[in-house]
Amino acid sequence: MRAVITVIGKDTVGILAKVSAICAEYNANIIDVTQTVMQDLFAMIMLAQIDKMKTDFTAFSQKMEELGKEQNLSIRVMHEDLFQSMHKI
Repeated sequence: MRAVITVIGKDTVGILAKVSAICAEYNANIIDVTQTVMQDLFAMIMLAQIDKMKTDFTAFSQKMEELGKEQNLSIRVMHEDLFQSMHKI
């Protein structure tokens, strides 16, 4: 199982590190990441393997959303199954 993590907001030092630290804390393995900075706006998409997480998906997602609120970022975590079903015709 995998999760798609999106992060959008004003660019600051350490965004990737903070999101990655939560992934490590919950044993979600980051398998791919892409990020860009457009002027002062930061955008990132991560793909994480979540089969061996130390908690349930909801707790992981809530922790990421809390980080987003603390850092004034929009952080969303979507289970791959939901992401795939949203994009099927």
